[in-house]
Amino acid sequence: MPQTAAAGATGGSQPADVLVVFGITGDLAKVMTFHSLYRLEQRGLLACPIVGVAGDDWTVDQLRARARKSIEECGQTIDEQVFERFASRLSYLSGNFADPGTYQRLAQAIGEVSSPVFYLEIPPSLFGMTIKGLADAGLTKHARVVVEKPFGHDLASARELSAEIHEHLEESQLYRIDHFLGKMGTDELLYLRFANTMIESVWNRNHIACVQITMAESFGVEDRGHFYDPVGALRDVVVNHLMQVVAVAAMEAPAGKEARTLKDAKYAVFRATETADPAHYVRGQYDGYLDIDGVAKDSTTETYAAMCLHIDNWRWSGVPWFIRTGKKLPVTQTELRVVFKHPPRLGFMEHGHRRPEADQFVVKLDPSTGTQLTLDAHRADEGGPQAITLDMEFADEGGEAPTPYEVLLLDAMRGDSSRFTRQDSVEETWRIMQPLIDAPPQVHSYAQGSWGPKEGERLVAGYGAWHGPWVTS
Repeated sequence: MPQTAAAGATGGSQPADVLVVFGITGDLAKVMTFHSLYRLEQRGLLACPIVGVAGDDWTVDQLRARARKSIEECGQTIDEQVFERFASRLSYLSGNFADPGTYQRLAQAIGEVSSPVFYLEIPPSLFGMTIKGLADAGLTKHARVVVEKPFGHDLASARELSAEIHEHLEESQLYRIDHFLGKMGTDELLYLRFANTMIESVWNRNHIACVQITMAESFGVEDRGHFYDPVGALRDVVVNHLMQVVAVAAMEAPAGKEARTLKDAKYAVFRATETADPAHYVRGQYDGYLDIDGVAKDSTTETYAAMCLHIDNWRWSGVPWFIRTGKKLPVTQTELRVVFKHPPRLGFMEHGHRRPEADQFVVKLDPSTGTQLTLDAHRADEGGPQAITLDMEFADEGGEAPTPYEVLLLDAMRGDSSRFTRQDSVEETWRIMQPLIDAPPQVHSYAQGSWGPKEGERLVAGYGAWHGPWVTS
């Protein structure tokens, strides 16, 4: 049974009076958490102590030294006054997550708090044990618990993980992080759709031929073979990140300010999405992948995945949604591209023999963000009509945006769950992708620096070709 936000939830929206980070000595904290929390401190938005919990036998001075080094390695110039304030918030507790005594000592360390936030930067296999330890120590009654993906590895495991967690927590207390939902581009896509009448009025099957979502990465698996090989592109980014982009792009306007209305609108999209068909799914693996440490020599794990999805509702019936992602592609960029229907030939014009190009609207999501509109117009330098582009980089207009983890950690500490994924949506995305997991087609090799296997181009036959992504220098 899907879990929905419960009325009278114990998670509440009271601001956090302590943030406890489990796994604070790990890689995620090194590359994301310390930097994001420092930037919140810099912006005057951090307002509670931070307790790190991990198995390493560290002192608080070692933790603060790791924080400084991590922030610097993220390219941040440290303001000493800001760092001093941030470092003064940090404390550390060493302990085994399987030991009930660890949670008792944590309870003593944080004292009488009324709205703790526990952030689990640990493998999902440890979620249940850690949450049980917190509950047994009496720490979860008014708590919010933030967990990292993956939320299962298929539909059955997602349900099992949910059942284990919900023995101790209400759904409203659980904040599932997907960093894509903290990106400025994702927020902007939602706002652009509903804040601009000229966009929303054509955002439907009457005007749109297809939607293309591309997540291209120029880098490969490198030293992450042990992690990546059991997972692959479908589980790594499609079932979570890119399906969230689908939801934001396809949903109806939420009917209220509450977090639940936004989550209901996303859930409705997933419920209307037909299960994926393996016949319209292309898997690829870049040349050289099998030579990476940690990768099985006979691995058929995909580093490229492309598919076609259909949303069976009034707005989107008949419009294919093409999704592709891959490593070792020519560029690194994620975008959503709406391709509109072709207009008829303009027989009354001098160039009436030429059919105008289809209009396109692009929202760049990562790592740079912006919008681009492609229209057909006269060009003197071309001697007639051609496609022209109207584009804008968000950074040029409004400056640098907060990082995704700044946004999401601040939301968690404030008790705003609107950007976090709900269990019923998690189960629906796995339901959509389950046939591709159960009956995956063969994996095709592709050259590094190419756009993937040629079979990926055949997927969009009848709709022109894959477009973009739009990349600016």
